[in-house]
Amino acid sequence: MHFSAPGPENTEATLKLVKEEIEKRGIEYVLVASTTGATGVKAARAFLGLKVKLVVVTHNAGFKEPGDREIEPELKAEIEKLDGTVYTGTMVLRSLGRAIKNSVGYSDNEIVAQVLRMFGQGIKVCVEIVAMAADAGLVPPVNVIAVAGTGRGADTACLISADSSNRFFGIKVREILAKPREF
Repeated sequence: MHFSAPGPENTEATLKLVKEEIEKRGIEYVLVASTTGATGVKAARAFLGLKVKLVVVTHNAGFKEPGDREIEPELKAEIEKLDGTVYTGTMVLRSLGRAIKNSVGYSDNEIVAQVLRMFGQGIKVCVEIVAMAADAGLVPPVNVIAVAGTGRGADTACLISADSSNRFFGIKVREILAKPREF
């Protein structure tokens, strides 16, 4: 599925497509990127009743301001009430690389992130949240569906073979299920 433009207006269609793919392929794990928790709640509601483990991955604490968490507590609670797991952890392709770049002016991590962005911001985030969740032990090395967006909402979904960040190049994007046409 290709969307004519990126953005949160594609969230419902992306989640509907992902639900169909979960059922068709027997996917056991779905990861969804969500900054405030709004997209995570929509995913938890959309996948309710399916035999799937939902992991909502948020920005790390201190992403914008020291110690700050961007996920809204009431949305986090709702995701968990709907049997989803919320994971807040280090962003594999940003945090360490940003610290190195700020110190020495160069980062290999940012090169990898930029290459993935050639396929779209959502593709980069899908790969990154798979590594983050695998690092946390929340997904095993199996095929999962990852959902992300360009800014807010969800406009990208991928079937990905999961692996941890120390085996980052073992992560394989098996299929792009949905993404916006980039301009």
